[in-house]
Amino acid sequence: MAHTDQPHFMDVFKSPFFKVVLPSLAIFLLLRVVFWLSTFPNPDEAYYWLWGQHPDFSYYDHPPFQAWVEGLFTVVFGKSFFTLRLPNLISNAVFFYVYYRISTYLYGKDGINSFWLSVVLILASPLYFLFLALAWHDHWLITFSLIAAYQFVRFLDSYTVDGLGETKRLYGAGVAIAFAFLCKYNAIFVAAGLVATVIFHQQWRPLLRDRRLYLAGAIALCGFIPIVLWNVNNDFQSFQYYVNRSVDDQGFRLKIGETLGFIGLSILTISPVNAWAMVQVIKRPRSNFSMQHPSSYHTVAIWIFAISTLALMAVSLVSTALYYWNINAYILLFQLLPSVFIKKRQPEMDPACAFQDSQISTHQLRKPLFYSGQFYGLLFAALLVIHYSVIPLSAFGSPDGDPDSRMLYGWDQVGAAVEAQRAAMGDRAFLVTTDYRSASALAYQLNDPDVLAISDRIDQFDFWYDPNALKGKNAILLSDDWHPIQPKLLAQFEQTSSPITVPVRRFGIWIKNYYIIQGKGFKGE
Repeated sequence: MAHTDQPHFMDVFKSPFFKVVLPSLAIFLLLRVVFWLSTFPNPDEAYYWLWGQHPDFSYYDHPPFQAWVEGLFTVVFGKSFFTLRLPNLISNAVFFYVYYRISTYLYGKDGINSFWLSVVLILASPLYFLFLALAWHDHWLITFSLIAAYQFVRFLDSYTVDGLGETKRLYGAGVAIAFAFLCKYNAIFVAAGLVATVIFHQQWRPLLRDRRLYLAGAIALCGFIPIVLWNVNNDFQSFQYYVNRSVDDQGFRLKIGETLGFIGLSILTISPVNAWAMVQVIKRPRSNFSMQHPSSYHTVAIWIFAISTLALMAVSLVSTALYYWNINAYILLFQLLPSVFIKKRQPEMDPACAFQDSQISTHQLRKPLFYSGQFYGLLFAALLVIHYSVIPLSAFGSPDGDPDSRMLYGWDQVGAAVEAQRAAMGDRAFLVTTDYRSASALAYQLNDPDVLAISDRIDQFDFWYDPNALKGKNAILLSDDWHPIQPKLLAQFEQTSSPITVPVRRFGIWIKNYYIIQGKGFKGE
């Protein structure tokens, strides 16, 4: 149960650890502000923004929550970099406030120290620094998942005490999981971790006969309702996409290299220091993390981590699993990491119990370990912001390297060139590109939700594309070297012009070329 001596929220700024973390915290925040206010949308950020301009129950690539929020915010506040990432500011505030509540719940007054250490450890993870900043689905996913796990822990702890539990906590967890499902499908790993906690631990197993658990599950499944409705109306295309994405069409074969890559990238993006600390808290007995009042927190944290990580490692053995799909695996572990960074005060005292002592001092901080992790995180954060906001670092290497990041640059120039070509045609020609990324970026730049992508890849644009409605019209076609225009697309027009090259440079350094073609008389075949 919670400590009876709970701090006031404003006491967080009186913590001696606040002064310790303040320098790195200030730099992290500065880098985040630079990114949020000055960086052109990553192609997927623009893609999800565009979904929001076409409201629907769900979408082909992902569930709808991010798109719904982007659409609403654009209507209310207009289009800008600030508006695009304003939802991130809100989700970040909620995310770290929940961490504050967890810290004070587990550690009482000393939870403030734990809170500040957890905050900078999270920010020092390149994975979380980036994915909490990008206007993708992940920032909402981990926020709702953290809320769900916290509420479930509170329910289990109260159930352990009185055999009944706080029902509102259980239903709150169900609601939060429902919203997590509306963000990304890998929220299922969090739900599975919560269920596994009940199934595999005797003190909570009686809940399997408690109808409240199943009602909470039904509430969680409500998050799938709009997703199912969209799939019913679209031949279950989204579900097929994810099934096919997880299956190697070249036949069964073990991919040890994929698994090693998944593990290696996970360690690098969590940060090697954080990864080492997580190993320490995972291998300790649960009793070491009971604090003054026993809690299910450590058990729930381990189950979520284990199910998500092992499931994705299994996928990586036969297909592809991306490191950031596992972003939910670590969200509860971060709150246990501060114990690793605090020295034992007495030989018999486990560092996990250090926060029980109200006299904890900043002198107990393992400074070499802590500052090495902060240096790693700050270095990566600075490089990420330079890469995304100033110049792609890949521009100094191979001219073909990292085509995704190169697409962040030059859209004011490309947009102006496209508009000039459209004006030269003398009518309202429709705009089409050869890939969803360039179509989304062009749509965002021109604030034109009718831009289309015509390519061999199935994406959300295929569900908006109506060739009969475009028949006979003229078009402006945009392509690049990554996705060159195909002859079969040119053949869809009665006449096409020679391409105009639009080179993109940054500080005199060549980034990439775009190509613009005028197409007349679309056949729509």
